[in-house]
Amino acid sequence: MRERHTPTDREIAMVRVEIYTTPPCPYCQRAKSLLRQKGVAFEEIDVQDSSKREAMALRAQGRRTVPQIFINGRGIGGCDDLHALEAKGALDALLQGTGA
Repeated sequence: MRERHTPTDREIAMVRVEIYTTPPCPYCQRAKSLLRQKGVAFEEIDVQDSSKREAMALRAQGRRTVPQIFINGRGIGGCDDLHALEAKGALDALLQGTGA
C-alpha cells in the first residue's frame, strides 16, 4: 500500500521524497517525524509485501532494511543517514533541490 503525506497549508512540497517503511518500525517513525517537522511532503511505500521489498532492494543497491529514503530518486539511506544529513546542515539543500 502506498500512502501519501500531503502537506498542510503551512507546509511546502519541495522535491519528491519517497520512504520505504513497515508500520511497526521505530526508525521509520523517526525518519517520517523529521520529514514532517521540516514540512516535507513524502510518499510512503509499505514493504510488508515481498514484491515491494524486492523492488526497494533493487533501488537501494541491495539494502533490505527499512526505512530506505529517496530524495528526487537518489537513495540517501536510512533513518541514521537522514539525521546525519540534518546534523551537518545538508538536508535542507537536498530538500530544496540544491544539494549535491
